[in-house]
Amino acid sequence: MKNFLQQPFHLVTISPWPIITSMNLFFLMINMTKMFNFNSKYMLLMSLIGLVLCSYQWWRDTTRESMSQGFHTNYVIKGMKLGMILFIISEVFFFVSFFWSYFHMFLAPSVEIGQSWPPSSMKLSLLDPYNLPLLNTIILISSGMFLSMAHYSIIMKNFKNTNWMMILTIMFGLMFTFIQNFEYSNSMFSIFSSSYGTTFFMMTGFHGIHVLIGTIFIFVSYKRLMKNQFSNMHHIGFEASAWYWHFVDVVWLLLFMFVYWLPF
Repeated sequence: MKNFLQQPFHLVTISPWPIITSMNLFFLMINMTKMFNFNSKYMLLMSLIGLVLCSYQWWRDTTRESMSQGFHTNYVIKGMKLGMILFIISEVFFFVSFFWSYFHMFLAPSVEIGQSWPPSSMKLSLLDPYNLPLLNTIILISSGMFLSMAHYSIIMKNFKNTNWMMILTIMFGLMFTFIQNFEYSNSMFSIFSSSYGTTFFMMTGFHGIHVLIGTIFIFVSYKRLMKNQFSNMHHIGFEASAWYWHFVDVVWLLLFMFVYWLPF
């Protein structure tokens, strides 16, 4: 006699990946500290490789639960969407803390920095917002437009168009990262240049990391699309990557307005 579940939720089986991934993240933090203090990079590289392998195998098992075992019912998908929304909310408050610090010094600069924001000694070092920052803004907003077109194409079962739109999104995301790296390399100030330099590189740097993670997220969704793992009714992995990317877009618009354009 077959056993049938009396509820629509997914009770996950025992998995080694949560605890192993947590251990990898712990060692990643320690090895990153060692790199900053002792310039030791090899253990950091090992931690990154371990984290990538754990993430790959964890996502592989989740995909199997969805595609092969059919555990992702409508109720499970609702739970996943709620989880992604809560994660993005946590990311919002992560950036709120940086903006809070930025506006605290912007609206009430202390005597130690010359009672002006940015400090008067840095006025000539500021980046021109109408140069590379504006180009990056156009690139990132365009990538969000292409990703929305890809989402619409999935719903309309036009997977060939989805393929091209996702390729363009990934290319634009990589372009943004390369341009920001070029901007950092040619900047006339650093993270040690007063409180403005610290907040500037912390805010834009963490945003850059989010762009890189979002690009990887979309690339994983693209590879799943190539393996016919999405349908017009079931593509929660793609939707999560799209939500994350649009959040990154909005944060960049705020950074462009308040960190690049307003002080200039």
